[in-house]
Amino acid sequence: MKHHADDAHTLAAAYALGALDDDERQTFQAHLQSCEACRQEAAEFEATAARLAAAVSQPPPAAAKAQVMAALDGVRQLPPRVPAPAAAPAFGDFLRRRALPLALAAGVAAAALGGIAVWQAHNRQELQQQARQAQQQLDAVSTVLAAPDARTVHGKTANGALTTVVASDRQNKAVFTAAGLPAPAAGKTYQLWLDHDGTMRPAGLIDHDGTVLLTGNPADAGAVGLTLEPTGGSPHPTSAPLLLMALPT
Repeated sequence: MKHHADDAHTLAAAYALGALDDDERQTFQAHLQSCEACRQEAAEFEATAARLAAAVSQPPPAAAKAQVMAALDGVRQLPPRVPAPAAAPAFGDFLRRRALPLALAAGVAAAALGGIAVWQAHNRQELQQQARQAQQQLDAVSTVLAAPDARTVHGKTANGALTTVVASDRQNKAVFTAAGLPAPAAGKTYQLWLDHDGTMRPAGLIDHDGTVLLTGNPADAGAVGLTLEPTGGSPHPTSAPLLLMALPT
């Protein structure tokens, strides 16, 4: 969509979302050099977009690459190019020679497009399922945060991350939030725990900053723990706790 130059002040949101074409983006970037209000507005839109993306972000399905690579084996290749004979061909021969590669190309295109359509349909279903799960997670977190009896406690992990736990007895659920959590090493993930009279029970995984709903029953738990575990989690802690924080009372 094209915009007039005098509309520059209205382009902050489109700029933050990458919706401007090259000329508009360059023009708006030049405008930002002299407009403090637009710089602040664009930064706020970018931060908001990042938070919304993080709320529903999901890793790609582990089988996606294998499915695409396997589908390539079933796509026919174009025939090799053969130099035309020096003699001028008859018009009928020319049509026949043109028809063959065109038919082969059409077959390749149909097979490729068919495979892509199947893959896209499957991928779309997975994305829709992931979106539904993300929305359910967001609804559950919002229910806890908005509960009339919600209680909050703050803490800090051994590796410097700031944490918050919000718990609701009425909902019998608790929410954990981390900010500044260092990326785990390859093959590792952060795992949450609920401390039930000294017994640590798995309460979910978190591999980066964000907010998660703790699994398990926090009603009779006394504290929330955080450890670094192998990818996929562990049934019992295998490392020293990075955090052991009493649940809010």
